[in-house]
Order: sequence, then C-alpha cells, then structure tokens
Amino acid sequence: MGLRTRLIQAFGFGQPEPAAEPRRRRRTYAGARLSRLTADWFAGQTSADAEIKTSLRRLRDRSRQMVRDNPYARQAKRAVQMNVIGHGIQLQSQVMKLRGKKREDVINEAIETKWAGWCVKDSCDVAGKNSLHQMELLIAGALPESGEVFLRIVRRRFGKSRIPLALQVIEADLLDEEYTGNAAQARGEWRMGVEVDEWGRPLNYAFFTRHPGDTNLTSRREPNRKHTIIPASDIIHLFIPERPGQTRGVPWFAPVMDDAHQMQGYEEAAVIRARGAASLMGFISSPEGELEGDEVEDEQRLTDFEPGQFRYLNPGEKIEIPQLSAPDSQYEMFVRQKTRRFAAGLGVSYETISRDFSQTNYSSSRLSLLEDREHWKMIQNYLVENFHQRVFAEWLSAAVLSGELNLPDYELRPDRYEAAAKWQPRGWSWVDPLKEANAYALMEDRGYMTKAQICGLLGSDMEENLKELAFEKQMALDLGLTTANDTNGDNGVTVDANTDEPD
Repeated sequence: MGLRTRLIQAFGFGQPEPAAEPRRRRRTYAGARLSRLTADWFAGQTSADAEIKTSLRRLRDRSRQMVRDNPYARQAKRAVQMNVIGHGIQLQSQVMKLRGKKREDVINEAIETKWAGWCVKDSCDVAGKNSLHQMELLIAGALPESGEVFLRIVRRRFGKSRIPLALQVIEADLLDEEYTGNAAQARGEWRMGVEVDEWGRPLNYAFFTRHPGDTNLTSRREPNRKHTIIPASDIIHLFIPERPGQTRGVPWFAPVMDDAHQMQGYEEAAVIRARGAASLMGFISSPEGELEGDEVEDEQRLTDFEPGQFRYLNPGEKIEIPQLSAPDSQYEMFVRQKTRRFAAGLGVSYETISRDFSQTNYSSSRLSLLEDREHWKMIQNYLVENFHQRVFAEWLSAAVLSGELNLPDYELRPDRYEAAAKWQPRGWSWVDPLKEANAYALMEDRGYMTKAQICGLLGSDMEENLKELAFEKQMALDLGLTTANDTNGDNGVTVDANTDEPD
C-alpha cells in the first residue's frame, strides 16, 4: 500500500466532503420563535417571587407617586374605593333555629347590635383613628396603590370597648422584603419577609419597628431593635395573587406605569408648546443692535416668553419662526388611546378612568358598567372571604368569652354562628331605573329571582326593608292613611302576552 493511500485512509485527504443534510424545520409556537424580529424580546424563566423581589419597592414608590400626581391614577384608586366599598360592607346575621326554618331573631339582633357598637373607631382601631368602614376604604385603596396591605389582630381592649379585640392597619413598606433570618422549622424558609413552611403556609412575618421612610419625623430611639416578628395567626395579609406560589402582592398599576409616565410627559410637553405658541408674538431685528425693553444679564440669550412680548435680535441674525399649531390634531386621539390602555391594564372601563362619557351611548355605557361591576364584585368577594369573615370569627369568639354575647351552644357549635354571617356589599343603580325596576318585577313574577336577590343587587337588606314597610304601614293605619304600596301582593306589573315585555 502506497503512502498516498495510507494518508487517505488515516486522514481522509482527497476524499469528497459528504453532502450536507437538508435543514429540518422545527415545529414551534409563533410566540416562542427566535428571529431578528424577536431579538429584543427578553423573557426569563423565573418564579413569581424572584420577579417581584427585585422590583417590589420601586413599583410601590412609583405607584404612590402616580397616585399623588397623576389624575388618572388618582381616579382609579378612588373608583376602587367607591365601587368596592362605598358606604360599607354590612353584616347580616342569619342564625337559624335548630329545629324548623325560622331565624333566631333575638340572637341575630344581638349579634348585629354588638358588632355595630364595636365597629366604631374608638373600639376596633388600636390607634382610635379609623372605624371599620374607614379601614375598608384604606384596604380598598392600598390594593391598587401598594398591591397588598396587612392587618394585625390585637387581642386586648381599646377605648370603651368591652370586647378584647382590635385591628392595626399596617402599610406594605413595613414588611421587610430583604429579611433573611433563621427559619423556625427545619424545612421552612424566609421569602421577602414572610416565613413559610414546606407547603408555603405562612408562619411568621418580619416587620420593621418603624416605617423605613419615617426616620426623620420621630424623636424616639429604638435600642438595637430593627424588626418585630409577628406570628401568622395574628396577621391578615390581603393581596390578590396572580401566580401560584406568590408571597407578596404587586401594585395594580405595574402594567400601566410606563404608559402613564410617557403620557404625562407628552401632555406636559404639549402644554409647554401651547404656552409658547400663545405667548410668542414675533421677533424685531434692530440695525443698531440695541436691545431695548428687556433685561439681559452677561449677554445671555433670552429664552423665556411671556404673553404679548416681542424680542430684539442682534444685527445680521435671522430666524425662522416655526408654525406652532398647538395642540395638534393628534393630541386628543393620542391621549384617549393611552387612557384606554391605562383603563384596560387596571381592568376597568375607559369612562370610569377618564370620566369622559362623550364617546358612548346607553347600550355601550351599560355594557361597560356590567363589565366593571363584575370586577368590583370579584374584589368584594375576596374581601368578604379573607377580611370580613376572618375578623368576624375572631370578634365573635372574643365577644362570647368576654360575656358580651350570650350564645349558650357556641362552644359546641361555633360554625352555626360563624357561617350564619352574611355580608351585604354596596349595590348599584342603573342609568334608566324605570326599565330596570320593571325588569326586576318581571323576573320576580316569573320566578327567576327572589326579593332577597333583588335587594342584594341594589345593596339593601330585604329583612330591613320589610321591617320598615311594616312600620310605615302601621304608622299609616294609626293615622288613618293608605300607603302607595298597599297593593295586596300585586307588584303592579302587567305583561303583554305577545311581547312578554312589561308595560
């Protein structure tokens, strides 16, 4: 075998290169495709807490700045407070008799009376500043602004209350998201100020002893004590999670912050441009180069403008005055579109945020209201389940143990009384109440709804309504009068057989 043959066998010299295999196209989602058009699309495979930890503090700070200075953010926070809470979420105790289907009226009235007496600011707030209704407003405002809020349950008497229970509203800044202490359990861990067990159940919370931004406003000195560890049994942590395993809440303004900031800058620039266009009258060039009627310091050029003002230029200088058409024709459309994006990011309608109803009619307004109200109801249900029911269970136990409520079988059947608590959030009226009233009467007549359901939608209590109606009728009888609702059970609605519409 020759040298050339041995080299070819050993190193492949002189052999033709194998043909390249045809490139196979991989099946993939368009959203996951890598190309030059998606080169700037960065997305990391991180957990909810990993994403939140690096951004939470700045998101809160910017969110609060928006509420202070941005009218749309302020209106969004106000809309949540007004629509979710309004006049308050009222307790309706509906404890039933052990036998039969009648209610324990004496017990129910006692529970509601004692509850109303405890809800005043002197009793339910450790600081004596906020009633329970005002706490509800603070909670509803903190959710969009800070993303979360905490309430501490303090089991002792405050003010004139005889029930050993009060609440402390704690702002989200006080929970140290950088805290890394020793876990109480072997498989537990601290996550952004919350100690959780192996299942993710909260065990303890690490709060600052003072607000981190309140250092310059106090003369009290804490001796080497930065944190207070509070057990989870004493804390109500309110936030609406967006991902499984999420430990902390995120401000609801997070998806719209950038748009809101850009829109605010655009509006500011448009206003400055409009002021310049309204103030600039023109320039006058003097052959002698004298500057008259204006103050000039160190030969600095003049750049400020005032209404009705003329400017003198140096000899030989020329200027072309731009055509300042302010605001331009795109201003209104741009602001409206950005406001729609802002409203969509918060889950509410454009009209709710902008207070601009010029672009809608009755049908579109009604659809927007229905969509918004489903959003408000979702938040109401969350607060009832996680705040009101939790506080009521604590209050009921404290009231019975302190002797303020006499419930003989409470120790044996606590669920009988806790589960009997029904909560009535605020309701809403309609743009055309006559049509809605006729529709409700028709649905009740056909058996699709009950009076209690209708009263609930309107934000009232059917039992209270009936009591007031009975009181009014008795008063009218005593005075020899006939009330307008004396219809002997007839709801006053007649239905056309052909159209099935109320007359």
